Amino acid sequence: MALLTISGDPASRWEDVARGAAQLLNFELVTETRLAQWMSEEFGDTPIPARAWSSAAVAVLARLAREHALVIALDGSEHLFRSAPWLLRARVTTIDAHRAGNLMLDLRLEKPEALARLRELDAEQKRVRKARFSRASADPAAFDLTLNLTRTDAAQAAEMLAAAAAKRLAEQGLLSPNAADEIEFATRLELAKRGIVPARRARVTSASFGHPSEEMFANLLDFYRIQWEYEPRSFPLQWDKDGHVTEAFTPDFYLPEFDLYVELTTMKQSLVTKKNRKVKLLRAIYPHINIQVFYQKDFQDLVFKYGLRMVASS
Repeated sequence: MALLTISGDPASRWEDVARGAAQLLNFELVTETRLAQWMSEEFGDTPIPARAWSSAAVAVLARLAREHALVIALDGSEHLFRSAPWLLRARVTTIDAHRAGNLMLDLRLEKPEALARLRELDAEQKRVRKARFSRASADPAAFDLTLNLTRTDAAQAAEMLAAAAAKRLAEQGLLSPNAADEIEFATRLELAKRGIVPARRARVTSASFGHPSEEMFANLLDFYRIQWEYEPRSFPLQWDKDGHVTEAFTPDFYLPEFDLYVELTTMKQSLVTKKNRKVKLLRAIYPHINIQVFYQKDFQDLVFKYGLRMVASS
């Protein structure tokens, strides 16, 4: 689908421009309030840390973008997605005198009070931008289009923006389902590293993990609503002459829905070789056991190869 992001200076009427453009384009409008609601449904009532907010927002928006063209009216939204043919990033601005005048009209303030309120709004915008995107001020180079409302109104700006968006997105193409999947996976992996998981977890048991990568992988499975068990059983591999087990192997995870054991490895090569030997021996002794060894870079392959994405959307 197509994405149009819009942000702007406080009291510049940029929200009105976004609303008008969404109506003209027949795109779904995403506001701060609506996104907060969707994120609450996805992640529960626990506040998302500011540094993880961007990843959490993209995880939600990428899923919505599979079915809807979006106008994302969020300050700082130009930082959510990398530049792409299916994306147009716009900014709305105007002179301070006009912004103060808008506050005078909207809040019935005298000029000194309006100017003081404008300073407060600017400071708050910088604080939020700094917390979410590590940059207090907007970067002009991050936008494809800037609209100045000094000599035009919000309705006219919305018409110009809608026309520009329709032309660019029609010529360049739309966000494909595969691209949306890639974006959502990358952001969910980043959130998993921070221990942020959906409100409705598929986890069936708690676990004390032996390595950070294992906890990250469990969080990722939680994102996709995949049930998992951590080190559920050990497989004997060698026995002495009296029949006592001398060597065994315990895979990291078992995914009951797929009857699949998963062994993760991010360690040095000598230890990887040792693990691979055990897995090879396990397959020889227990040919009915389905087991795969994965590096961190293979997490995405696991999701797509075994159709976990489809389970998540069901």
